[in-house]
Amino acid sequence: MSVTIKDVAKRAGVSPSTVSRVLSNHPRISHATSEKVREIMEEMGYHPNMMAKSLVSKTTKSLGVILPKPAEELFLNTFFMELIRGIVTQANRSGYDVVLTSGASEKEEVDAVSRLVFGGRIDGAILLYSRQNDPVVDFLSEKEFPTVLIGRSEQHANVLSVDTNNIEAAADATRHLIQLGHQRIGFVSGPSELVVSIDRMSGYQQALKEAGLPLRDDWIVEGEFLQESGYRAMSFFMNLPERPTALVVVDDIVSFGILRGLHELGYKVPEDISIVSFNNIALSELSTPPLSSIDIGIYHLGYTASQALIQAIRGDDHSLLSQRHIVPHRLIVRESSMFSPTRAE
Repeated sequence: MSVTIKDVAKRAGVSPSTVSRVLSNHPRISHATSEKVREIMEEMGYHPNMMAKSLVSKTTKSLGVILPKPAEELFLNTFFMELIRGIVTQANRSGYDVVLTSGASEKEEVDAVSRLVFGGRIDGAILLYSRQNDPVVDFLSEKEFPTVLIGRSEQHANVLSVDTNNIEAAADATRHLIQLGHQRIGFVSGPSELVVSIDRMSGYQQALKEAGLPLRDDWIVEGEFLQESGYRAMSFFMNLPERPTALVVVDDIVSFGILRGLHELGYKVPEDISIVSFNNIALSELSTPPLSSIDIGIYHLGYTASQALIQAIRGDDHSLLSQRHIVPHRLIVRESSMFSPTRAE
């Protein structure tokens, strides 16, 4: 027979309503009482009926995480895994579960999110991406549903967001290469509809303009956040009559594809071409050579997004809710960008 809330109350010497308040983290319950009741719950193997609890509280204690499409590609990039780890860690500490959803098209994405919202299955949503003219953001904003965006929305300033200053981060990456003496600097972008690609392109262009260096269309390649995109970009650059001596790359995973292609063709990094990329995932330090990368605090992005959403759901008055929260970035310089072309002359 399953343990009931009355069984826990009897063992703890409190009323069933006190046990219920402990489950709801009621502020009027003392820390000592809460600890005592929770220890007894664990000893007795008591698990609250979340469906019944939701009917009473009108909350699900669940957060929806909207994955970028196509979802199968997401699991090839450890950036998203680290982001989700931050979200789940904060959610669990606050007593929330996480529900993942996605779709193969924009329509499927909207349908999936609307099922969660209209079905009362989540209390709020986190989008792991930000793109222009996004119907999912349009839907959530119209319904005034608690939402946090990883990135920023150009169309909906009212949507909470947690982001890196990607314009400044890309400018910092480009300036680093300029300071080493590079004058022919290319850029490998992500999909053009993503705001992160737009912002990082803008920062790259800004730094070149500051230094009076040329901005050439043939030194800019667009792709996906996948190794194969980097591999194809490398093939394109190496076949140019005048190729860049350095690259700013939108993502570490893309850089791994570039490194693989260069190695197959017998080119060396950084002697033949220097690279700076983004995200500073754990494998960046272990690649050959180790990647110089902009650390954007991936885990902290996810953790902060989860924290901001839960505060919005609870109606907390907190600074995270009144502004776009920016997570600091920093350049981690490693071997892939440490060669100066002037030293080779």
